[in-house]
This record gives sequence, structure tokens and C-alpha cells, in this order.
Amino acid sequence: GFTVASNMTHSTTAKADTPSYSKIYKVASHQLGKPYGWGSTGPSRFDCSGLTSYVYRKGASKVIPRTAQAQYNSSKKVSYAHAKKGDLVFFGGSKHSISHVGMYIGHGKMIDSQNRGVIIESVKAPWWHHVGTARVTSLD
Repeated sequence: GFTVASNMTHSTTAKADTPSYSKIYKVASHQLGKPYGWGSTGPSRFDCSGLTSYVYRKGASKVIPRTAQAQYNSSKKVSYAHAKKGDLVFFGGSKHSISHVGMYIGHGKMIDSQNRGVIIESVKAPWWHHVGTARVTSLD
């Protein structure tokens, strides 16, 4: 029984340390309506990757790189068909020229910061060319 008990203790600790989607979603949705600012990382205005890095830092205590390209390069790629809420969705010319990032919130939608400010919009909006999806960390 000893092994089982120690495994159980371990999994409870691991669970407590796992960031939750509801927490990062809460941080992200609180930014809705804030203005876009090139190079801005919050809390009053954001550029696209400034928003995603702020949300992960505040909501999951996870520090991710500052630019959309670096965020893409450093995260585990997943196919969009298997995207989970909280994953980052990347846009641009190709995987080597990422120009935009948003946070996937399910049902084909994302929260992102673009020239209209922080909004909820479709990942497949005609003005974005989706090039990849990546998982920053596993979320409960």
C-alpha cells in the first residue's frame, strides 16, 4: 500500500501546481476592450504577444518569450484540430514569419490584441493566415 499512497500524494501536489484554463481565461477576459499598443505588455494596453505573455504570467505564473515568433518557436506544436482552450494560435506568412498570436478559447474563437484592441474573434478570420497552434503548458 505504501507505493499507492505516495503516488496519490504526488498526484495531488502535481494537480495543485497545474495552472487552470479558468484562471488564464479570467485574466485574458479582463483585458477585453483595452487598447492596442505596439510593443506594449500591459496592463493598460497590449500588443498581440504582450497580451499572451501577460496572461500566462499572471494566470499561470509562466514566463513565455516576448515576441510572437519566439513564443511559437519555444512552444510544443499541436495540430489545430487538437487545439485546447488556452493554446496559442499563430498567424503570419509562414512558421518562420509569425506576425500575430492569440489565445484559443474554444469553438474556433480566440482572444487577441489587434488594432481594434483586445477582442474575441474567429481564428479563421479572413484577415489572419493561421500558420500554427502551440501548447504552452498543460492546463486543468
